[in-house]
Parts: sequence; C-alpha cells; structure tokens
Amino acid sequence: MNTATPSPLVLIYDRNATRSSAILDLRLSGCVNYADRHGWQIAGLWVDRGDDALSATRPQFCALIEVMRVEAGRRATICLVHNGCRLAHDDALRLTLQQRVAQVRGCTATTFGDSDARAHAVLAGLSHGSA
Repeated sequence: MNTATPSPLVLIYDRNATRSSAILDLRLSGCVNYADRHGWQIAGLWVDRGDDALSATRPQFCALIEVMRVEAGRRATICLVHNGCRLAHDDALRLTLQQRVAQVRGCTATTFGDSDARAHAVLAGLSHGSA
C-alpha cells in the first residue's frame, strides 16, 4: 500500500488587461517551470483578461477557486502566481483573493518562493479572534 503524500496540485493564475500577451506568456511559462522544478502536478492555467483582469469579480479566478474547493480534500492545493501583483496591485483586493484561496483550504505561492501557507488559519478566518 502506497501511503506517500501526493504532490501538491498547482493551479496557475494570472491576469492580463492589455492586448499584448508576450509578457503574460513569459510569466505563465515561469510558473510552469517553477511547478515542474518542485515536482508539483499542474491542474491548469486560469487567466482573466481585459476588464475582468481589473475587476474584483474575476471569472477565471472564481473557476480556479471551484477547482480548489473540490481538490482540497484530496491533497494540498496551491494557487501559483508569478508575484503577488498578479493577484492584484491593490493590497486590500490581494488580501481578499488570498482569503478566498485559504477558505477553500488552499494557499497562494509565487515563483519567488513566497507563500501564505503559514498564515492559512488567519487568512481563512479560523483564528481564535475571528467571529
């Protein structure tokens, strides 16, 4: 019987408000390479484009969250972004999006090695001080 913990499932996310996708393609490629180097299984890529990339109601991000919700009970799930600004430039919106990931038992990580995994309980609202 194999009791090894399965490798994390990585859901790569980005947003792109411009018509050009050259830089977006480089960021996505960097995320794929980062996940591969860590031996993580890639579930797919989700990209919000145009006005959706600038709004708080990101359809692709919402779809990513639904996949995380289903998969989180089976193994660790990671929303991988190139850097934190790929979620949002605005700190409050970025925190809100990270909270949504944490609430479905996932974490957010960047290709620069940053992760909010240690802050999971606080982000998910599970700390003792939450209502």
